[in-house]
Amino acid sequence: AFDKTVAKDNSLAVGFFQRGFVYLQLEMYEEALSDYHMAFSHLRKNPFIDYKQLGLRHILYAWEVLYSTAAAQCRLQQWQEARVTLDKAVVWRPEGRTAILNLALERVQDHLFLEPMQVPLGEFFRPRKKEVEQLDSKDFLGKPKVISSIIPNDEYIGFEPLRPQKQGFYEPSVDALR
Repeated sequence: AFDKTVAKDNSLAVGFFQRGFVYLQLEMYEEALSDYHMAFSHLRKNPFIDYKQLGLRHILYAWEVLYSTAAAQCRLQQWQEARVTLDKAVVWRPEGRTAILNLALERVQDHLFLEPMQVPLGEFFRPRKKEVEQLDSKDFLGKPKVISSIIPNDEYIGFEPLRPQKQGFYEPSVDALR
C-alpha cells in the first residue's frame, strides 16, 4: 500500500516516513534508510508538514525523520553517521525540548539501537467528505448545441468576428422581410 501511495505522490514525505518504518520492522535496513532520506528531502527544509488539511491528523517533524534515520543507521552499524544525524536533529528540534535526543545520543555512544518514530497507530488518511465528492467527473463544457444563422444561405463555419466582411451580405433578402 505504501508503494502505491508513494508511486501516486512521490513528494509525500509521510508516505516515505511510514514505509521506512515498515522496512525497519521487516529488517530491510538499507531500504528504510533510503526512505527516511527521501522523507527528509521532501520536507523541503521545512521544520514540519501538517497533514491535517489532507485528512491525516498528524504533523511530521523534521527532527522525527532524522531520529528515525539515525535508528536505521544504528541497525546498519553506522554509529558515527547516526551520531552526526542526531546532532543534525538537535538543530531541527524546538528549543528546550531536546531531552529525547540527548538520551538518543547517549544510546548511540553506547552502541545501543534506537526505536524509530512512527505515525501514531490508528491514524489513517481520511479526506473530508466534500473533497471526496469532488472526485466525480464534471462536464464543464456542457452539451453541444447547434446554432443556425439568421442569414439565409449562410455557409460560414467559425467564429463570427473572424468572418470575412462582404458588402451587403448581412442585409436580409426581400423574401426574408415578407
